[in-house]
Amino acid sequence: MLFKTATNYAAALALVSAVLTPNAHAGSALASTSLTRRATVCNGHAELCDRSFGNITFVGTHNSYAIGVNNFFANQDQSVTQQLNDGVRMLQMQAHNENGVIRLCHSRCSFLDGGSLEDYLRTVKTWLDANPNEVLSLLVVNIDNVPASNYDAVFKSVGLDSISYSPPSSPIAASEWPTLGTLIDSGKRLLTFLDNAADLTAVPYLLDEFTNIWETQFNVLDIANFDCSVNRTRGDTSTQMFLINHFLDKLVLGQPAPFIERLNQTNAATGAGSLGAHVDTCVADHGRPPNFLLVDFYEFGGGSVFQVAADMNGVPYNPATPVATPVSTPTATNTGSGSTVSVTSSSLSGGTSVTFQLFNAQYLTAFMISTVAILLGSLIVL
Repeated sequence: MLFKTATNYAAALALVSAVLTPNAHAGSALASTSLTRRATVCNGHAELCDRSFGNITFVGTHNSYAIGVNNFFANQDQSVTQQLNDGVRMLQMQAHNENGVIRLCHSRCSFLDGGSLEDYLRTVKTWLDANPNEVLSLLVVNIDNVPASNYDAVFKSVGLDSISYSPPSSPIAASEWPTLGTLIDSGKRLLTFLDNAADLTAVPYLLDEFTNIWETQFNVLDIANFDCSVNRTRGDTSTQMFLINHFLDKLVLGQPAPFIERLNQTNAATGAGSLGAHVDTCVADHGRPPNFLLVDFYEFGGGSVFQVAADMNGVPYNPATPVATPVSTPTATNTGSGSTVSVTSSSLSGGTSVTFQLFNAQYLTAFMISTVAILLGSLIVL
């Protein structure tokens, strides 16, 4: 009888333990059926499993969907899947409402249309399913103020709602985010931020960016402006996570465009105007590194952007395979006012040849698009 009573008591304790387990992770509100953490490698490193999401540096791609070569509006030249395979862990995108469909476009869908959000998210879902020990974040620039409920419908259509993290409250201080191990164990490995129109009551997993993250300035034209001053926020910058916009532009016909000729320097781990130098500035100014490093054409530098993040995280950067080879190889001559090529024309009669300076195809296209945009009274947002 004593044994039976003890057995029942032990069973009761086990049941109580199982019921109380969802509260075992303070501040995370993540449920689990076991007190034992299963994840032993998180985002490629065992050392990161016990680290808070808000205490890790991630590489992100600026306009991750804007993929192209010799295109004024492209910011990447590798597929989203390749970006993720190489180590990108924040995908930033610009969303537009096109006749009731959310599409990923740069400035206008007539300029660069990266396809529907639904197709994009299917790619993300496929990758996450194949990589169960990875935590990923999305940053959506909600240009047309699309309601959160519209995004919710798309996330549900591809099955991403079920693996998205919903916090118990928001905003969350950088030190209060769950650990990567907790996120992975719970199956809630996707964190999505909207720059506006977030509504936690309606859609609890679409988080407001600027109450949780502050940003530095963007569209930088001079490396001297790669500082770590607060440019945009709606929260307490002393406790928020923060993101640096580290992509260098140049003016082409009055419009900012990626400075491709300088990418190896801009994405480097050291040197003037480098990503590494920018991060060092932030550490000096704020006593901590940025959480997100947003870059253009991330593979320039041969993985240097990932080395910078690894150094900040205190882990080695030893990729199993090298990062992708750049496709957007700069070949034009930089004149300071735009890239040009020389074209020599000789008359059939053997007369004097004349050399013309012409914009290359990339900037000639940009010129035509910009001219049309001006005529239409369009505002180009880069």
